Amino acid sequence: GMLAPEKKENVLGLVEIRQVFRISKVGTLAGCYVLEGLVRRNARVRVLRDNVVIHDGDLDSLKRFKDDVREVKSGFECGLSLKNFDDIKVGDQLEAYEVQEVARTL
Repeated sequence: GMLAPEKKENVLGLVEIRQVFRISKVGTLAGCYVLEGLVRRNARVRVLRDNVVIHDGDLDSLKRFKDDVREVKSGFECGLSLKNFDDIKVGDQLEAYEVQEVARTL
């Protein structure tokens, strides 16, 4: 039979949360700084607090100032929100990553 494709993680970057805004009807927006690499709008993110993963999920939005953007590179600030997760705090770090399916070979 066919082998199931292997899922391979590709870490894109590390983001630090510097401000948290709670906005009614919108939820929680995080003001962030990209420490290394980059963060992409369609990436998955792990939320790290004191080096412990407390959430693993998808981004809901990624902005620079008021504009929606597809990616933000290291050295820049951005605003983001997470799907179905509002418990973010200043000092948390987000690890952005992609999951790629790799066809297995025998």
